[in-house]
Amino acid sequence: MADVKALAEQLVGLTVKEVQELADVLKAEYGIEPAAAAVVVSSEAGPAAVEEKTAFNVVLKNGGASKLNVVKIVKDLTGLGLKEAKELVDGAPKNVKEGVSKAEAEDIAAKLKEAGADVEIA
Repeated sequence: MADVKALAEQLVGLTVKEVQELADVLKAEYGIEPAAAAVVVSSEAGPAAVEEKTAFNVVLKNGGASKLNVVKIVKDLTGLGLKEAKELVDGAPKNVKEGVSKAEAEDIAAKLKEAGADVEIA
């Protein structure tokens, strides 16, 4: 019989790609669903396996006093037409950009705040 502790150490050391390959093998050859395999592997990793957030959303909470300037910046940042950018600003709170890096989100937020908007990075 296999050494269970050694097997556990190997499972904890798997990369995401290797976990996916393992899940595929377990499903194809043994009929075990991948979700069950992923739960076992993730529970072995313990609390140290906390993922750092890499994608951020820039949320326009309020257009502020000078909405026209905010509309222009939203138009430039998103590539929307003038009408669509105005609708986005008027419909706040709305996401201006989604899934961007932290640096890009901070840059966008700074531009919008400079124009007088109330912005949040989520």
